[in-house]
Parts: sequence; C-alpha cells; structure tokens
Amino acid sequence: MPFVSTNGIRLAYERTGSGARVLLIMGQAAGGNVWSTYQVPALKRAGYEAITFDNRGMPPSDVPPGEYSMDDMVADTAGLIEALDAGPCRVAGTSLGGFIAAELAISRPDLVTCCVLMGVRARSDAFRRALSIGENVMIRGGVKLPAAYDAPLSVLQMFSPATLNDDATISMWLDIYEMSGARRTAAAGQDAIDLDSDRRQALRAVPVPCRVIAFSDDLMCPPHLCAEVAEAIPDCDYVEIGSCGHLGYLERPDEVNSAIIEFLDKY
Repeated sequence: MPFVSTNGIRLAYERTGSGARVLLIMGQAAGGNVWSTYQVPALKRAGYEAITFDNRGMPPSDVPPGEYSMDDMVADTAGLIEALDAGPCRVAGTSLGGFIAAELAISRPDLVTCCVLMGVRARSDAFRRALSIGENVMIRGGVKLPAAYDAPLSVLQMFSPATLNDDATISMWLDIYEMSGARRTAAAGQDAIDLDSDRRQALRAVPVPCRVIAFSDDLMCPPHLCAEVAEAIPDCDYVEIGSCGHLGYLERPDEVNSAIIEFLDKY
C-alpha cells in the first residue's frame, strides 16, 4: 500500500479505477478498506476513480500519540488531496468522514467539487450527548470493556433491527467486531474529536453542492438530525434509505450506491 506524507504524518491510501476522482472518507475507528466491499466496485463500474485512505489513528497510517481534533483530520485530508494532485474532487464521507468532508468544503473549497454526507449530524440531542459523555467518562477513567461485551454493544449501535434479528448475518458481524478490537483501540485518539457541538450556523458556509444520505434506523445520527444538516447547507438535498442503521452503506449497499452515484453524476 502506498503512503503520502502530510501534516506531519504518513497516510496509507489506494486508488482504483479511472475517470473523475472520488475521495471516500471513512468513519471513526474504521479503515478505508471498508469502502472496498461495495462502494469502490460500484464507483469503478460507473466510470470513476475511487481514492480511499486510512485516517490518522488507523494502521497502516500513522498513529500519533495524544488526542486528535477535527482540524487535524481536515488538514490530513486536504494534504492527501494535494499530495495526490487530486483536487478538486468529489468527496463522500460517512459518520466522522462526513463531518470531515463538510468541514473540508468550508475551509478548502478549492479542493472539493461536491460532497455526499452519510450518517452525519450538525449537533447532538439529549440522548446522543449523554451517550458521548458516558463514553468519555469511561475513556478518561481508563475503563476498557471486555471484547465479549464491547462487540455486541457496538453492533447494537451500528445496525438496524432487520440485521440484528438475522442470526447468521449478525453472528458474522459480532465476530468481526470482536476481532477488530485492537484496531479500534489504536484509533483512541479519534475519540477526542468534537462531534457534539452545534455546527448548523457553520454549515451555512458550505459553498459546494451536497447530498445528505440518512439511514432510517440510525441510532447514532438519526434521520431528524441528518435532515438538519441538509437544511443548514445552502445547496443540499436529502435522501433517506430504509431498513438500515449507521452502517447503511454495508446493510443496503445497492440503494446507497445508487444514491451516491446519481448525485455525483450531476457534477
């Protein structure tokens, strides 16, 4: 896997396909290779070049010590685009990756043609804020949940009832989450990134066309909070995909890929 050096660290990346460039930004504690199952092949078939990478904190990219900020993540992403001479490009991000994409469009619009923002919110409501506070209390207190409990708790937050109630499918995901515990621990620096502050006013400065994709059963970024992002961004539409949770791009890949590509084809 090739690397670029930017913002004082090395980032691992991959380029697949040819055509107009699409940068895919993954969410918290997940590697860029997650896109390779469904989104990268679909983009390649649609005539795009897909660029994926591992955010700081996710090996084989560098894992610098300490806490990371949103500014760190945005600077990393901007540096990657510049190092690859890939800008301006279309950008798609999910969860933390969607937050990064929106902030990148605000701070470096010269690098961004348009954005697809999946599973994002502009603020936390009471429940999401309480969940963040509770997680931070555990982190600050050095509490580490055993993998046998952490895996089902994570899966519960990430998937829809349709997947949770499918024994064969959810058993596979439980195994994956339990085995990936070490990689998620490596990404602990990402835990400090502020995803709770109200950014609705700031999002009014996004100067490029956007599409927000919400997932109907998303516990972390429910549709009503995703819709607020679409309402705040001046040139933005909204699509909701049914029967999927926060990882809707894995649960309902055909519908999600169609929504991504239909939007990207406009720009």
